[in-house]
Amino acid sequence: MRAVLGVVVVLVASFGLSASDKDEKIDAKLLVGKWTMENEETGASMVMEFTKDGKFKVSVKEKKGKEIQIGGTYKLEGAKLMLTIKAGDKEAKETLTVVSLDDEELVTKDSKGKKDTYERVDDDE
Repeated sequence: MRAVLGVVVVLVASFGLSASDKDEKIDAKLLVGKWTMENEETGASMVMEFTKDGKFKVSVKEKKGKEIQIGGTYKLEGAKLMLTIKAGDKEAKETLTVVSLDDEELVTKDSKGKKDTYERVDDDE
């Protein structure tokens, strides 16, 4: 189980989920819903879903077709999105800084300055 949790943390981090010092206020209501992006380097795609009750699910589909699903809880403070990732009885924490968020697009920035852009998934998809 420790190995699975380690892989999940690496996958989430590879999509730009890490800390930054930005302290801007983000509208939490806009975060709720499904977001998708593709990692051009690995060919993997990811769908993140945030719910009103502070939970999230992530589904990562690798280029070769393998799919990994995880979940946990989140808390938004200012522009910092703190994720607690749960895999079995293990937990890992990651912090994402939200650079911008609107009805169509979520932009994040990692501690190295790398930006990732997620597009909202329509409810009927």
